[in-house]
Amino acid sequence: MRLLVECNHIYEHPGHNSGIQRVVRNILSGLSRIKENTDTVPVILKYNKIYEVKQMIPENYVMYLGNRLVYLLIRAREFYLSYCKRSERTWLFCTSSFLRRGLLVLFKIGDLPFRFFILVISCLCRMGEVGSRIVQLDVKSDDVLILLDASWHQDFLDQVEAQKITKRIAIVSVVYDVIPLSHPQFCTDRLVTVFQHWFQWASQISDGFMAISETTRNHVQSYVLRGNVENKPQDQWFDYFHLGSELDLSKQNDEVRDHVQKFFQRDDPVYLMVGTIEPRKNHGYLLDAFDLLWHSGLKINLCFVGKAGWKCAEILKRIRNHREYNRRLFMFNDLSDTELDYCYRKSRSLVLPAFAEGFGLPMVEAMRRGLPVMASDIPVFREVGGDFVAYFNLDSPETLSELVRQYEKDGEFPSMKKLKEWSWLTWENSARQFLTKILFHVNSHHIGENIRSQSE
Repeated sequence: MRLLVECNHIYEHPGHNSGIQRVVRNILSGLSRIKENTDTVPVILKYNKIYEVKQMIPENYVMYLGNRLVYLLIRAREFYLSYCKRSERTWLFCTSSFLRRGLLVLFKIGDLPFRFFILVISCLCRMGEVGSRIVQLDVKSDDVLILLDASWHQDFLDQVEAQKITKRIAIVSVVYDVIPLSHPQFCTDRLVTVFQHWFQWASQISDGFMAISETTRNHVQSYVLRGNVENKPQDQWFDYFHLGSELDLSKQNDEVRDHVQKFFQRDDPVYLMVGTIEPRKNHGYLLDAFDLLWHSGLKINLCFVGKAGWKCAEILKRIRNHREYNRRLFMFNDLSDTELDYCYRKSRSLVLPAFAEGFGLPMVEAMRRGLPVMASDIPVFREVGGDFVAYFNLDSPETLSELVRQYEKDGEFPSMKKLKEWSWLTWENSARQFLTKILFHVNSHHIGENIRSQSE
């Protein structure tokens, strides 16, 4: 039996370092170091085939640019087709059948350049990468395909389904969160649509689900059962693993830029928030709480670290127009892992006011470096942080401002347990937990199948 671990997104975008890409990269690295009887093979699904990845980062920069261009063209085509579909509901389509036919012809003509360039550039990339970066894999009936990367953004779902039917392979879907289902107001319309389609598909085809926390596992199971999915695999299972805490791309010899060091060398303490700037992360709540603290005369600083995401124009405007911006309020959108590590080590506390999370990697990254954490009182933070974190009420910014005020007054962090007693997984521990749980379920499923076949 082999575990075929899908990693399409990080293969196509090796420079990306967001939460999911960090997980995929570290799980693959951890699995490669674990010596077990089971082979784990990094794979991508491309050109309607499954390939083993031999080289994750391309040596040829032109090849990297080619793959990147194909990805951008595919995304642009998706937006174009979405625009065409929306246009069909406008008055032009409704008032005249002649205009309707004419516009449909124009839309099809407009799609031709996308299809042409995607085909040509894909063929050129294929000639350059097959045999060097990737090698075609002969899939066997006892293989297990693990969809570890952000598979809801990929176009290989029909291919996976065909492999399951023809080769009878097992499918395991990894779920990082169900926020597009539980909190669609925090996501783009496109992500909600894409994820809903993927989740329905995964519910029908997956032999099992692995989530990145027990909280997320419970949500996944609830949504699958609530969906009353027909023809789903027998004995479909649900489990979870926890993530590691190292910043794997942090290097001792890498420099921390001067403007980052200068901010953290000031006399007053810095409170840090790490995460993509998007509605779910709730940056506005943190500004509300710190406005109260600054108004009361407390001399503290607030630093936001994270790239700009979606639906963030208003909060970015509020940050940049704030009277304390570049005085007591700072924002860094492009830090390296080395610089992020520096921020963790130089801050007074990490503050996480998120409405919802799948796990909350910054929490364990900070605590690993001895930085205490204040977090919103949501189930997944309770699961990961336990009694070592100080929690505040999302309905009241005053509860956070009071925690900060108390901490600054007596120097005693307001959590029930001391951080020095805390310990957590490394990424290799996380990969081992991931592997052990999947093997348990897959082997149990095979035993169950054998018992059923013998009784028939």
